[in-house]
Amino acid sequence: MESLFQDAEEQLLDSAADDASERPALALGDGGAQPVRDPATEDTVEPSRALALTDVIAPRASAAETMIRLAYRLGVPGHTLSAPFRRPPALRVMATVESPIRGDRAAGTALRAGHFLVHGVKTPIGQIDFDSAARHCPGLERALHSFAWLDDLAASAPRDDCRAVAERITGLWLAANPSPGKGAAWTVEHAGLRLMAWLVHAPIVLAGQEGELKPRLLAAIAETASWLDRKAARDGAGFCQVAGWAAVTAAGLLLPGGKPRRLFGEAALIKALGDLVAEDGGVLSRCPAAQMDAIALLTKLLACYEAVEIAPPAALGVMRELLVPPLLSLRHGDGALGNWQGQGAICADRVAALIAATGVRTRPLKDVQHWGFQRIKCGDTVLQFDAAPPPRARHARTGCASTLAFELSDGPARLIVNCGGAAMAGGQVPARIGQGLRATAAHSTLVLDNANSTAVLLHGKLGKGVELVETEVRMLRKGGGEAQRVEASHDGYAARFGLNHRRILTLNGDGQQLAGEDILVPASRKGKRGKIGFAIRFHLGRGVEAHLSEDGRGASLLTPDGRLWQFRLGADSARAADTRLSCEDSLWVDGDGRPHATEQLVIEGMTSRGGGQFSWLLKKMG
Repeated sequence: MESLFQDAEEQLLDSAADDASERPALALGDGGAQPVRDPATEDTVEPSRALALTDVIAPRASAAETMIRLAYRLGVPGHTLSAPFRRPPALRVMATVESPIRGDRAAGTALRAGHFLVHGVKTPIGQIDFDSAARHCPGLERALHSFAWLDDLAASAPRDDCRAVAERITGLWLAANPSPGKGAAWTVEHAGLRLMAWLVHAPIVLAGQEGELKPRLLAAIAETASWLDRKAARDGAGFCQVAGWAAVTAAGLLLPGGKPRRLFGEAALIKALGDLVAEDGGVLSRCPAAQMDAIALLTKLLACYEAVEIAPPAALGVMRELLVPPLLSLRHGDGALGNWQGQGAICADRVAALIAATGVRTRPLKDVQHWGFQRIKCGDTVLQFDAAPPPRARHARTGCASTLAFELSDGPARLIVNCGGAAMAGGQVPARIGQGLRATAAHSTLVLDNANSTAVLLHGKLGKGVELVETEVRMLRKGGGEAQRVEASHDGYAARFGLNHRRILTLNGDGQQLAGEDILVPASRKGKRGKIGFAIRFHLGRGVEAHLSEDGRGASLLTPDGRLWQFRLGADSARAADTRLSCEDSLWVDGDGRPHATEQLVIEGMTSRGGGQFSWLLKKMG
């Protein structure tokens, strides 16, 4: 098996601490992973195959840098290596970082008014327990201990107007967490993001008039950096490690005598990025919020390099460029993202601001592999289709059983959506329904016997279910015009019910018609006897009005901006006496974590365990 660093492995044998440096970056076939076969190209792709950055650019290190990195890893202090005959310099942040990343201005304004605003819920600062062991909803917990609120505060007003609030909250946090320990504050992810926030926003938190805070915070910065030196390689995985190593690298850039730490952090960061991101640039958690977090973190780190006028490793810039196209593939006509892997519809302004901050100009990802979200755009119509296995347990953030679900938008209007919002449970989304929002039934796809295609476990994890997904995308000639067809199947129901689910979606070239087929195919030659219940759910976008037809085989769908679509069951579905179309309640969660009451169309009935076929049509009428 190839190492991440391939030809440079001997130079970088010290790049990741302890045993992590010996672990291969390419997890081929780990955990019994099954290949995903693409019939269109006859390529076999392993679901857990991580990107080796040497596929793009091989890192290089001089002999001197290699020795410095090795010595630092073995515990030689950084100041001893950088200036061996001098006293340790006074601790300070050596440069002002001008980060292009902008936070949420509304949340920053709320902070200046005395409240945290997380997922639409206000929490007074004075009522918050900042102790690491205190229990909060996940969104507030992350905001408190990662210091992500500093981005929001900086976006709300000039620095001078923000310092008093920043000093107050920072002082409360330091009083509750005087030294490294356990709990939410001392995960590698939160500690890394917190250290990065302190360094990037040093002019706000370190330049105030409160004399006692500055030495306490500088000591906390140094202590957290040293803690991450030891912990980043051993604890956590995926984005967690990337956040830790990025913070170590930033500390090496901005703290005195930091060159050894920077060299140590750079090599480990490049390896961690290789374990986080798949070959097509999508993060292995397949989560749009995680994709955005990775882009924002790299952008802040690159701003740190710019602040000290040091050229960053080329691999960091290349990685950021790879991360942007997959994110763009999840944008609908309104510029906001689809509801995937537990996220709400992240707003267009936030996405556009992030892309603008990177300076990367590119198009949405077309050669989709592990990212899995197929995107077809015809006219004003955008189709997003989840055609890949769900994320593995070690990568899942708020994993959802969404395989073969789709979303459809017509211009700025969303017609078919997924519920989303599981990651925001505990805010305006009640915590008790968070688990249900991760279920297959919360997505626009087929469900057998009210069972999830992949088991939904606690704490965002997923269990057994979908292992193999076969995908084919092709262009068709249809009635003198063109159409794009995507076909995919999964085996999530094979073990329990002996059936595979195959879905075929065909979008006309003008975007005026989407034809769909949901097919249940026996997983083995010997099919099972009897019947089983099924439901094909189509969750409707916010404000879409649904009216069932008199024959009960169709419905008219009117969007808020007056676009009219017609939904009809196909002849094979209509012939089934026990198949019916109904309209039920649903909900949809926006990018601010607000749930909205919506409706859903449901095709349901009983079908033979030997298989079945159900076709349907969505056609624009005006």
